[in-house]
Amino acid sequence: MSVPTQVLRSEWTKIKSVRSTVWTLGLALVVTVALGALISALTKSQFDKLSMKEKISFDPTFTSFAGMGLGQLAMIVFGVLVVANEYSTGMIRTSLAAVPQRATFLFSKITIATLLALVVSMVTSFLSFFLGQAMLGEHKASISDQGVLRAVVGGGLYMTLISVFAMGVATMLRSPMLSLGILMPFFFLISNILSAVPATKKVAQYFPDQAGRKVMQVITGVGDDEAPYGPWGGFAIMVLWVAASLAGGYAVLKKRDA
Repeated sequence: MSVPTQVLRSEWTKIKSVRSTVWTLGLALVVTVALGALISALTKSQFDKLSMKEKISFDPTFTSFAGMGLGQLAMIVFGVLVVANEYSTGMIRTSLAAVPQRATFLFSKITIATLLALVVSMVTSFLSFFLGQAMLGEHKASISDQGVLRAVVGGGLYMTLISVFAMGVATMLRSPMLSLGILMPFFFLISNILSAVPATKKVAQYFPDQAGRKVMQVITGVGDDEAPYGPWGGFAIMVLWVAASLAGGYAVLKKRDA
C-alpha cells in the first residue's frame, strides 16, 4: 500500500473517530433543511402581501436555501475542528512524526474532509430544495427549470468550499478558538455590515460568501442585485479565496514546527 493511501486511510479514521466532527455535519444538514423549509412555508403564507417588485424578483430556488446562512456556521466549525483539533490536543506532533512529508499530510487531511463535506453538502442542498419547493406550493420551481439544477448543485459546492476555506484558515492559525474567533465575525458580521453600506457594498461583493452565494441564485440582475459577475463568476471568486487559504495554510505548516 502506497504512503498517500495509508495517510488517506489514517485521516479517515481520525475524522470518523471524533464525534464532534460527525455531529457537526449532521447539525449542518438538519439546520439547513429545517430552516429552509420553515422560511419557504412562511413565504408561501405571506406571498400575496409582497409588493409587485418583490414578486418579480422572487426566486423560489434561493428561498429554499434560506437555511444555508446558519448551516454554513456548522460547516465552518467542521472545517476548523478537522484541522485544529490535532493542535489543541498535541497530536499534531505524533502525526507529523508519522508523516514527515507535510504536503502529503495536509492535503490528505483536506482531501478526506472535503469529500465528506461534499457528500453531506450535496444531500443537504437537494433535500433543502425539494422540501422547500413542497412548502412553497404553487409558487415552487422545478428541478428541470432553467438554472435550477445548477443552483442546487452550486448550493452543495458552496457549503463544501466554506468548510475547506475554514480548514485553510485553521491550518494557518493552529487554534480552534482563534480560528472561530476570526471566521465567525468575518462571515456573520463584517461581510453583512459591509454589504449593507452603499460605500462598501462593492467591496463586500468580492467576499467569499457574498460571491459564492451567487451560484445558488436563479433570478439574478433584478432589483438591488448589481454584482458585476454571474453565478459561475462568483463561484470562481470563492474558489480563489479557498485556494489562497490553503496555500497560506501549507506555507505556515511547512515553515513552522508543530
